[in-house]
Amino acid sequence: MDLLSPATQITFGATLLLAIAFLMYQPTGLVKWLQKKNYQYEVTFSLYMLTPTEKFVFNSVLFLTFSMITIAVTLYLPNHLSMIMRRGYYYFQGEAAISDASSQAASTAGKASEAVFGMAETAFHAAVNTVVAAPEAVSQVGQGR
Repeated sequence: MDLLSPATQITFGATLLLAIAFLMYQPTGLVKWLQKKNYQYEVTFSLYMLTPTEKFVFNSVLFLTFSMITIAVTLYLPNHLSMIMRRGYYYFQGEAAISDASSQAASTAGKASEAVFGMAETAFHAAVNTVVAAPEAVSQVGQGR
């Protein structure tokens, strides 16, 4: 069954529309709860007395505002909190603690980089030895036949 064919898409769309229509006429507990929350939302913000166009404008502005706030919090809050934590640490511990921590971090990073270079060198030598040994092994196998 090809999911991209127009006949399949039309069939899925029609099935989805029938399911939605059935749920609107025979609401389940979830649909009733969603309808109740929509009713509470419209009554709380007095949207029930607005025209559909006015409702659309109000809901669009509300959605865009919350979307921008969510994006700003997601992008900028972690960096801001880490900056506040660094400043608080500096205010309580002073500059000497930061320089000690930074020198310790630098030495740890140096040791880690040495270990990584050592492993890379070992892997390189193993690869070179394999490349050198491969033609000899192939020639021995070829002579053995």
